[in-house]
Amino acid sequence: MRVFITGGAGFIGSHLADYYLAAGHTITILDNFSTGSITNIAHLEGKITTVDGDIRNIELVESLTKEADLVLHMAAALGVNTILESPLESMSTNITGSEVVLHAAARFNKRIIIASTSEIYGKNPKQPLSEGDDRVVGSPQKIRWTYSDAKAIEEAMAFALHQEKNLAVTTVRLFNTVGPRQTGRYGMVVPRFVHAAMNNQPITIYGDGTQSRVFCHVADAVQAIATMAAADSTIGEVYNVGGTGEVTIKQLADQVLAITQSQSIITYTPYSDAYPAGFEDIQRRVPDISKIKSAINWAPIKDLQQIIRDIAAV
Repeated sequence: MRVFITGGAGFIGSHLADYYLAAGHTITILDNFSTGSITNIAHLEGKITTVDGDIRNIELVESLTKEADLVLHMAAALGVNTILESPLESMSTNITGSEVVLHAAARFNKRIIIASTSEIYGKNPKQPLSEGDDRVVGSPQKIRWTYSDAKAIEEAMAFALHQEKNLAVTTVRLFNTVGPRQTGRYGMVVPRFVHAAMNNQPITIYGDGTQSRVFCHVADAVQAIATMAAADSTIGEVYNVGGTGEVTIKQLADQVLAITQSQSIITYTPYSDAYPAGFEDIQRRVPDISKIKSAINWAPIKDLQQIIRDIAAV
């Protein structure tokens, strides 16, 4: 099978490339290396085809899609810092880029998986969050919500193309996927904490540390994506993909310290000092993963301790 991965040099995209290559498939990736990294795929040199380009390039995306059997659309401008610092470019990439990829898949009748996000739900206080729950987002002047809005538009385009043109699309809403190769550069909390701990530097918590999340190992997420891609029964559906075991950010920091046996201290920084204007945090975000369990019998295997150990081992 020929697999085309947009954002294939990114954190999750590169792990998908590993998975499909190991399964004997032919891999082509497209990445503009804005958030993806050549180091993520250096071990794959000579084994896959790498194209340096933009998902908004219609001719390029169509040529690569036409030659593929499966499209995994993982490319996006992501991370709170990226969204706040480059909002216009981020919106263009996440809306226009996704439109190009989705229309190419529809034109050439290709199976496609699109990577959406738990950001879709915004600050809906209902927890855990299930696929049919409402979106609750803040003011348009709170720039962080533009990511949620852009991904919602992407999902809506995918659904409309499925209805109107029978696009064989499955939408995956990823909840705090973490693991090796993820960088703390874009505000990702687990690698940021682990890297600080490994260097005995202060672990800085933004806010008061009572905000809570559920983390999912990238290996578990990749298995979920691959299983869904192989199941026609998932076409036209949306699935949460996330871990189990809700923890506060303070509890996360404590676990990182214990597992790494670090001498780091924990410090606290107000959001106003940590992020540019336009930031707003979410107190809780917990996934309901019963739908995907029922659909493909998937459940995460690796817990938070394993995630921390795997990141620390890199």
